[in-house]
Amino acid sequence: MSYNEKTESISKEEWLQRLEQFPFKQADMNRLIMNYLVTEGFKEAAEKFQHEADLEPSVELNSLDDRILIREAVQAGRVEEATHLVNQLHPELLGGDRYLFFHLQQLQLIELIRAGKVEEALAFAQSKLSESGEEAMFELERTLALLAFEKPQESPFADLLEQSYRQKIASELNSAILRCEHSEDSTPKMMFLLKVILWAQSKLDSRSISYPKMKNLETAQLEPK
Repeated sequence: MSYNEKTESISKEEWLQRLEQFPFKQADMNRLIMNYLVTEGFKEAAEKFQHEADLEPSVELNSLDDRILIREAVQAGRVEEATHLVNQLHPELLGGDRYLFFHLQQLQLIELIRAGKVEEALAFAQSKLSESGEEAMFELERTLALLAFEKPQESPFADLLEQSYRQKIASELNSAILRCEHSEDSTPKMMFLLKVILWAQSKLDSRSISYPKMKNLETAQLEPK
């Protein structure tokens, strides 16, 4: 019987029983974890996991040092320092990826707004971001809108001030550096697997199949549809 013909619901218990039938190797999970740690530049964690899992990373861990310094600078809001480090490591990178360069400049503008330097923020936006392309205009408008609020952290655009936004730009920059270095993995393989889950669920949804859905990838909990 095809999926299109099968209309009955599948219980959460039955779904979990079916998942248990698929073979799984801990070694595969260990390699995925190591790939994530190395790709994202978590050297200390990768070193600990190397010993705990008795697993050799795909690259020399000391090669992560430059990317770690850049990531730490971005996550701490030291955007000028991060930009300088990137230009030292790969002088052609930011010039060849204007959207990435915009995001770094946008983040620098956000840091000025965070510090309450309104006049400096306006001058920076006018001199550095006034010629941003259409692709970046919406993001620039959202960023400048923070200036309209006495407490930007309580505005509808407060997500730009959260640490997660710094981390987003840091990951984007990290991936760009890996691509520039012709690395085989510029994005963790674990991200690909998560996208496969979302794609598979969207296919099941499009066929109106009732199944326990993983609505929250963070917890991986299944919820009856």
